[in-house]
Amino acid sequence: MDPTAIRAPGGERWLKRAERVNDAFGLVFGLVVITYVVTSLVGDTGWEAVLVMLCVSTTSVVALTSSHVKPHWVHIAIYVSLLGLVLAVIAAISGDKDWLGIGGLVQVGLLTAAMVAVLIRVVGTAEVNARTILGAISVYTVLGLLFAFCFEAIGRLGNAPFFEGHPVLHHSDYLFFSYTTLTTTGYGDLVPGGQPGRMLAGLEMMIGQIFLVTLVAGLVALWRPGSGLKRRREERAAAEMGSRPAGPAEPDALAD
Repeated sequence: MDPTAIRAPGGERWLKRAERVNDAFGLVFGLVVITYVVTSLVGDTGWEAVLVMLCVSTTSVVALTSSHVKPHWVHIAIYVSLLGLVLAVIAAISGDKDWLGIGGLVQVGLLTAAMVAVLIRVVGTAEVNARTILGAISVYTVLGLLFAFCFEAIGRLGNAPFFEGHPVLHHSDYLFFSYTTLTTTGYGDLVPGGQPGRMLAGLEMMIGQIFLVTLVAGLVALWRPGSGLKRRREERAAAEMGSRPAGPAEPDALAD
């Protein structure tokens, strides 16, 4: 991160904290998995929705920080996350789902922006390592979450149930359907009843397969485990050789 880009008070402290999680895509992947688990197990209303918002906000901010974006944008992401949390709390207290819907849109947009930043960082990296692979997998995993949110929004706004033969649904059903579609598992127990659900499901299948076959497979092919450790050892050995004092000079040969 560029220190000159920091303008907020306490910028130096923020820089030191942010440097600790640069390229920390293992942490990002862990937060994505936690977000998936929490979203699957809890409800989508009341204080449970606030918990989901908190998970999404944390994941988004850490993902942006790990992607080397300018601190200014990370600060904006924090403010947007706080806005989404406030809207979720208002919805939990008042029982008005409109506030929750607005907050959900804010968080989905934030999560999308964070994963785009991770993807740009992964594609533009000079060296493929385990962190790079985890970054790509994090983006792939979030695709399932984002499509699930889209399916659920269609189900709420539509006049007919989203899935054929399932008039009553939990939002975990949308998550389950999204990931079985993304991975082209296709159990067949949940089927979209019409458009645009079927169109989005087909789009998710194509994106999921293209993402795996092109980006993830390509990164794995370029990955050389242990190459980074080997390079660091060579650099350390070269530095040690350069820091050693020169030996005593040999006496000049006697002239004939």
